[in-house]
Amino acid sequence: MTTCTNFPHITNRRVTTNGIKLNIAEQGQGPLVLLCHGFPESWYSWRHQFQPLADAGYHVVAPDMRGYGESDKPEAINAYNQVEVVNDIIGLIPALGYETAVVFGHDWGAPTAWSCALNHPNRISAVGALSVPFTPRGAAPPLDTLRQIFKDQFFYQLYFQTPGLAEAELEADVRTSLRKFYHMGSAQMDLASLTPKPADADLLSDLPDPETMGAWLDEQDLQFYVDEFTHSTFRGPLNYYRNHNLTWSLTENAPTEIHQPALFVAGERDGVIMMAAEALKSMPGHVKDLRANQLIPNVGHWTQQEAPEAVNTALLAFLNTLT
Repeated sequence: MTTCTNFPHITNRRVTTNGIKLNIAEQGQGPLVLLCHGFPESWYSWRHQFQPLADAGYHVVAPDMRGYGESDKPEAINAYNQVEVVNDIIGLIPALGYETAVVFGHDWGAPTAWSCALNHPNRISAVGALSVPFTPRGAAPPLDTLRQIFKDQFFYQLYFQTPGLAEAELEADVRTSLRKFYHMGSAQMDLASLTPKPADADLLSDLPDPETMGAWLDEQDLQFYVDEFTHSTFRGPLNYYRNHNLTWSLTENAPTEIHQPALFVAGERDGVIMMAAEALKSMPGHVKDLRANQLIPNVGHWTQQEAPEAVNTALLAFLNTLT
């Protein structure tokens, strides 16, 4: 199982939910708090949150999302649509012996967390997201919109659409791929140095390869991720992006407002925030009980890893408003 000697109090087991088994990392006892990771990560991206939340009296559970780590990896591409992913997380709640849970998500885990709250209000008592603000379902299929916006330019989510293409590039040298990708999203990256490139470009060739990742990701942390993706491959994680339009078609009648207590935290230097400026501005109109809405200075996309103390303070303050 995916354990780490630096965090001996975090244990791992596999739990059946929604017809598959997810590997979960867990610590503590009390009300259930679920932590959903993003791309390309694992439960380990929440390693700094376990102890503080457990010490505060919560049962903290972070799964490897479907397709990642030691969790099951369905073969079909369409098995990675967000309806199924959300059902995985909702199914964990009774599987772990609870009626309700608080759910937090980062990156891809953020829309999963938002959708859990939006579509299962009887199961989700409160919700929080890092990096990706809530937006209701759009008027047009997302991939169609992206193709119009970027036309003949490279955009990573469009590059990911061809099965096998991004897998081959990322898996050719997993360590270098992850190091470049993590650096690109971090506060250490000068996003102004990234220039548009043609649609037929690859993902990594023109990205800088840092000598060091900064204090937020040491060599042991990077090795953990390298071992994970060497074992699990990138296919399942990339399939999340290949289901944008299917998820859109499956959620035609989804609600447009979230009424549970909610939190949003992001890094001020997060490229996602720069792209989603309008969504961030409009989010309070759709998230009706937004109790925290914070940008952390000098922090990039890997929010809870780059700024664990600030994120932990925000999570605990938010959880205190629920009692």
